[in-house]
Amino acid sequence: MQQHVAGPATHGRWRWALAVLAAIALATTTVPVAEARPQAAAATYRNPVTAQIPDGVGVVENCPDPSIVSGHQTGDPHWYVYCTMDPLNDDDRDADGDFNFRIMPILRSADLVNWTYVGDVFDERPDWVGDTAGLWAPETVYDGEQYVLYYTANETSEELGGDSAIGVATAPTPAGPWTDSGAPAVEPRSDRWTFDAAVVEHDGTRWLFFGSYNGGLFARELSEDGLTTLPETETRITIANRYEAPYVVERDGYWYLFASATDCCRGPLTGYAVFVGRAEHPLGPYVDREGVSFLDGRVGGTPVISMNGNRWVGPGHNAVFTDFAGDDWFLYHAVDRHEPYYAGAPGFTKRPLMLDRLDWVDGWPTVRGGAWASDTPQQAPAAQPGDRGSRATNPAPRPERPGPTVWAEEFDDAELAAWEWIREPDGGVEVVDGALRFQTQDADLFEDSNSASVLTRPAPRGNYVVETRVRLDLPPEGCCQNFVQAGLVVHGDDDNYVKLAHVSIWETRQTEFGKEVGPVPEGYPRYGNTVVGPPGEWTHLRIAKRTQGGEEHYTAYTSRDGQDWVRGGTWTHDLGADAKIGLVSMGGAGFEATFDHVRVSRLDRGG
Repeated sequence: MQQHVAGPATHGRWRWALAVLAAIALATTTVPVAEARPQAAAATYRNPVTAQIPDGVGVVENCPDPSIVSGHQTGDPHWYVYCTMDPLNDDDRDADGDFNFRIMPILRSADLVNWTYVGDVFDERPDWVGDTAGLWAPETVYDGEQYVLYYTANETSEELGGDSAIGVATAPTPAGPWTDSGAPAVEPRSDRWTFDAAVVEHDGTRWLFFGSYNGGLFARELSEDGLTTLPETETRITIANRYEAPYVVERDGYWYLFASATDCCRGPLTGYAVFVGRAEHPLGPYVDREGVSFLDGRVGGTPVISMNGNRWVGPGHNAVFTDFAGDDWFLYHAVDRHEPYYAGAPGFTKRPLMLDRLDWVDGWPTVRGGAWASDTPQQAPAAQPGDRGSRATNPAPRPERPGPTVWAEEFDDAELAAWEWIREPDGGVEVVDGALRFQTQDADLFEDSNSASVLTRPAPRGNYVVETRVRLDLPPEGCCQNFVQAGLVVHGDDDNYVKLAHVSIWETRQTEFGKEVGPVPEGYPRYGNTVVGPPGEWTHLRIAKRTQGGEEHYTAYTSRDGQDWVRGGTWTHDLGADAKIGLVSMGGAGFEATFDHVRVSRLDRGG
């Protein structure tokens, strides 16, 4: 999906709003397949994967929402990647200095490592598309006779109502020329976002998966020619307000749904991540590793990739392909937190093309065995018949577990003598029967809205783990208790912290791992978020802090039973030696959070 901005006016989380596309100028060249020749297989590669632009005008530095197709089925020894509509790089501008927005760039490679830009899908928008529409998230397949490309039009013509829709085009070769069908394959509707197509085939039936946060993900059966869908076959795949960018893979009798969550495009604070569930039929129901459904209010999802503490944040909107050695690969985009924006355009997030091996551990997919996005040289895929496979070994990272106890609060002291308040509450807090009962406040801890009370104790020096178990008495699903939440904070000050909380987001209940930083350069965000595993009636929350490479790394874990933990993303921060561990219960009055302990331990992993 293209860039959108997160931020409810009073809370800053997930009131998704589409960014305005402006100053669009287009330039297109389609190079015949015969002009390119296969290259020798590459031994290694390094992220990001880039593509040369002919005539020596640089490289493609941006390829959001990538999809991939092989030309081998038609005798073409190349692979093709298609990108969302965007400029190719910082210098891709017209004579007035405005960015050129290419209508779905096409990249080609013989070795899956060295790529060349060969043109764009369209020179101009199709007639049924809005005049300023973004054309996003191309999905290309070969149907046995021709190549078929599905894409998002975030805006349709006035005659069609103006809302988003899924378009479709066909071509004799992966490089084009592409001919639009002249009408949407999935019609626009005002009650949902019709984004992010993906094709799934089973027993002679093909479905088109589509959707996004506003409305959720759906599937429809495709017509025989693949140019339209059958509305009467529509099936809901996920609850609303959690996922977008579906991609479905069959393996060992299961269907695996990959889907992305949170905001794709918040520069260095992008917390986009990919989650997976599996089902016995393509239409679901999909459940995660813990057995939690993607249709539940306490929504399921097992992380496939999130931030790991290196330079890459916001990994998401993936495709999966199998190379000629039988290895699976994960194609996606991410954000370099050190260079997140187009030059001279703060807020316009650049999303380079990324490639990493997809491993399967105990029947579940994870990128690089759980190490996630790579920033060191990697063995290349087997792009051609006879090429040697990567033979990569990706041992799973050791979980960051509690070691020796530093202190433990079991809430036996009604006076909370060891704790201090940042903004003492006006009632609504008591210790009863070995638990802290903390009424949710009509207050917040977000950017300039710093009104919430935070119950704190000093964090220990060095590496540590902090855990709590919390019950938030929200109903398990239903709108709208936005954004009532309760959980843990590691607090440097009101503008610098990380927070892990059980939170209500429209219909859903999720575990949000947020980061706030300040001050920031003009045009940069102050708050970003990712999500972890599903909450339960009681939810265990864990933050592991480790200093690595001169940076403080904070990694989130969640659990529904205290035994099986889900690892989430890692935020880097600089909270300093005087940081405090805190509890919050906020986002709206009328509910109660119950904490039954807080425990701080040394990190049992070289900590």
